[in-house]
Parts: sequence; C-alpha cells; structure tokens
Amino acid sequence: MPVDIHSVIHSFRQGERLESAGQFDFIIVGGGTAGCVLANRLTQNPKNQVLLIEAGGKDDYVWIHIPVGYLHCINNPRTDWLFRTEPDAGLGGRSLIYPRGKVLGGSSSINGMIYMRGQSSDYDQWAELCGDPSWRWSEVLPLFRKSEDHHAGISDFHGSGGEWRVEKQRLRWDILDAFRDAAEQTGIPKIEDFNRGDNFGCSYFEVNQKRGIRWNTAKAFLRAAAKRPNLTLMTGCHVEKLVLEEGVCKGVVFIGGGSRWNAEARETLLAAGAIGTPQILQLSGIGPAEALAQAGVKAVHDLPGVGANLQDHLQLRMVFKVEGARTLNTLASSWLGKARIGLEYALFQSGPMSMAPSQMGAFARSGPEQTTPNLEYHVQPLSLERFGEPLHDFPAFTASVCNLRPTSRGHVRIASADSYAPPKITPMYLSTDKDRRVAAAALNLTRKIVAAPALAKYRPQECKPGVHFRTDEELAEAAGSIGTTIFHPVGTCKMGRVDDVSAVVDSELRVRGVRGLRIADASVMPTITSGNTNSPVIMIAEKAALLCMI
Repeated sequence: MPVDIHSVIHSFRQGERLESAGQFDFIIVGGGTAGCVLANRLTQNPKNQVLLIEAGGKDDYVWIHIPVGYLHCINNPRTDWLFRTEPDAGLGGRSLIYPRGKVLGGSSSINGMIYMRGQSSDYDQWAELCGDPSWRWSEVLPLFRKSEDHHAGISDFHGSGGEWRVEKQRLRWDILDAFRDAAEQTGIPKIEDFNRGDNFGCSYFEVNQKRGIRWNTAKAFLRAAAKRPNLTLMTGCHVEKLVLEEGVCKGVVFIGGGSRWNAEARETLLAAGAIGTPQILQLSGIGPAEALAQAGVKAVHDLPGVGANLQDHLQLRMVFKVEGARTLNTLASSWLGKARIGLEYALFQSGPMSMAPSQMGAFARSGPEQTTPNLEYHVQPLSLERFGEPLHDFPAFTASVCNLRPTSRGHVRIASADSYAPPKITPMYLSTDKDRRVAAAALNLTRKIVAAPALAKYRPQECKPGVHFRTDEELAEAAGSIGTTIFHPVGTCKMGRVDDVSAVVDSELRVRGVRGLRIADASVMPTITSGNTNSPVIMIAEKAALLCMI
C-alpha cells in the first residue's frame, strides 16, 4: 500500500529518512504537461494507486498565471531547469538558454500558451514510421477533442467540456492586422482555425487561457486528480534512477526532503520531457553503451536511440522598425504607459499583460516544391535584441519564422553519473544543407510579405538581420547569427518499428527490452510536429493512459 501523503509531508518537514515510499500500480515521473494528464486519467479508476513525482514545486508563483509573466518564469530557478545548449556550430558557436518547466504543469506553466496540433500529415507519417495506424490523424483527432474545451463549442474538429481550455486572445493590434493583410497579398490566406489538419494561412493564435489567465495542465488536469485518495503527489523530489532487475523496471529511487526514497510499481511512466526522460534513462544504464561509459555509468541495456534524434524549431527573428504604428515598444516606454497596461489587466484581464509571447501566426511554404506548409511565423508588436533584454526605444515589430520540419538532428547526453549535473544538449541547428536553404528562403519570404502594400503606410525598415544580407549563402549565415530556439525539443526517445534500431519505444510507448516501463512525453515523437508542441504532448499522454488500462 502507498504511504499516506500526509505522513509523507510530515516526514519531509521533520527530515526523517524513509527507505520506502510504498508500492503503487503506477509511478509517473514528472508532473509537467504529460504527467498531469496521466495522473488525472489513471486515478479516475479508484482501483489504481498512483504516485506522481515532480522535481519542482507547486504552481503558486503569481507570474505563472499572468500571461506576460513567462518573462519572469523562463531562466528563473523557481520554475525552470536552467538548461543551456552546448556551443552550436550552426549558430556561430553560440550557446542558448533552453527553458524547460520545473514546476507543476511543467512547460505548460512557462510556455507561450499557443494551442496548436500541427498538420494531419504529421500523424499519418508517425503511423507509417511506427507501423501502427492508430497514430493516424483520423485516430488521434478524437483524443485531441476529448480533453478540449474550445471557445466555439463542439464540432467535427473541436471538443467542448474537456479540461484543456482554448480561447481567443483578448487583444488586437493594427500593425498585426496589417501584417495579416500583407500575408494575404503575398498568397497566404486569412483563416480562422489553425487546428483542422491543414494550417496553411494567417490568423491570431488561439491560446490556453481562461478569461485572460494562463490555463496550465496543473489547473486543467491535476487539480481534480489531487482530490482523489488514490493519488500520492510528491513535489520537490529529484529522481536519481530507475530500479531495474533482470530486464524489468520495478520502480524508482528519488531524493526529497533530505531523504532517499524507493518507490515500487507494476508500471513506471516517464513523463520528464525530451531532455529529462533520456537523462533519467541514461543515468539508469539505459542508452548508448559507449556514451554511458564515457560518463561513468555502466550500461544495463544498450539502447542507442536514447538521447538521439533531438529535433527543435529554430526561430529566425527578423525585426522591422516602423513609423506611425502603435507597438509595445512605445506603449511601455513610460511609467504612465506601464501603469495603464497594469490597470487594464487588473480591471479586465485584457491588453498587453494578457498577451501570449506571440499573437499573430502564419503557416506558409518556403517554395513550390513543398506539398504542405513548412514554415511557421510568430509575429509580435514589439522588438528587442535578445530574450531578457529591454524593448527597443523605437516602434517596431518582430516576424519570427521557423522551419517546421528540420532535417538537422542533435542529441542529449549525460555529462556524468551525477543525477544533479545538467545534461549536454547539442541541437546541431542548421547542420544540413537543406535546413540552410530553407532558412534563406524563409528570410526572403518574410521580406516579400513586409514589402506588400498593406504594410507600406508604416514604412517598415529591416533592422535585423539587415538588408546587406542578400545572397542565399549570406542569408544562411544570417540565420545562424539571429536564430534561437522556440522551445520545442522533441524526439529523443522516438517510437518506431521493430526493425528500427534507433527506436526507443514501440507504438504502444513501451521501452524496448525493458518490461514495466513506458514513456509518454515529447521525446517519443519520431518527427517534430508542424507547429507548437505542447498540445500534441497532451494527446500523447491521453493515448498512453488508454494503453495503460488495456
């Protein structure tokens, strides 16, 4: 039987050392996006005893819930793991911050709140790669709809009454409307819904908010589950490794409250994300044997794909100075302006403080050879040199564009046997000729949109990267200088067919060669989705919960 949660909390406070945290039906490692969904679904059956372990704390930090508060949550040890990438040759040797949520709700507590599924072809490709038609778009669409509470109500594409609230943004900007008009003049149509399987077009993003307040997975899924007696929730607990015996995962070892704990379960589910999950596997001796040996870990199960296949969306931030336009740069340039912004949010939960990091989106093709959109735009009525720095002192907007289907592949490797040591994250951005060609085409397309008549009255002038970059080769170099992560790492424990030696899990998310262990997070994606990745992780967790109950 599991230890009573009140006893556990009391023991943490007293600093007592408990050798056993109990026996459970399921242990979930990670209280982030996927973990909250799993905890909710698995505890709906009162016969299941479930333990949820989260390294971070409760989601009670005020800036989590105010949408613009992501600025205070990213690179903050209270809510972020504070990862950095290794210096990246494709970015001119730069190292990037690599935010991952370390708090209940995980990255859904610090992300951009954009509701995006991707394209139907993404999931059809998954089904082909793993040999399982249940991953096709037609089969996963009901899982998206199951958890959804869409502002427009129930339809063939959307759900109503689910846990995951989807709303329209509570603001608009003339400069963004002009960009949308310009995109239409360039051949990118105006649409209202990015989430029907084909997201070609331009519109304001829909967001995971409820009346202007962030709606994270801790609120959506965990709040109800936490009231059930069959869920044991432990926060501030650091998982050291899995317990493996003769090819079977028996549970986990973790540290919390100054004590070292052991918990047992008939099935363990890793939901620690595309960075945390391969790190835990490698610390447990599951991964590429040579890399483990270099880190001082004995290989228990040589599984080459663990930590490989890292994919991410690299955003290329183009900045355009404008004239006669209302932008956040000028609106927030005085204390009076800031006071007005704060008052609007306090009274109505609207205005700039309700802003997602990006407000306007567009999906387009980098060239005629693309059968579906392979570029995504995140457009903002503001500009700055880099994340965390002040806004520019002139009116401007930013048009960030990313390659939705990069061919570059990176990896995640543990640096040592110390579970507290951050892993080495090597994205390998722009490491293929194809990605460099797409980057150059993306920058050229952005220039074409900005040159359209709809934006002419604002007299846009390119500040970043600069008009002196002209040839495709020069633009590819420019991409490396302005590119930065848009926080979508996936694929580091990909699912695949039996004959795919690089696959880590099968189509039912079971780890190859280890019984009693599944993975249910972004790491299982064989290829990255054509859009923002948070809501696809919710779908993966929904599917994993169903598989656990078969």
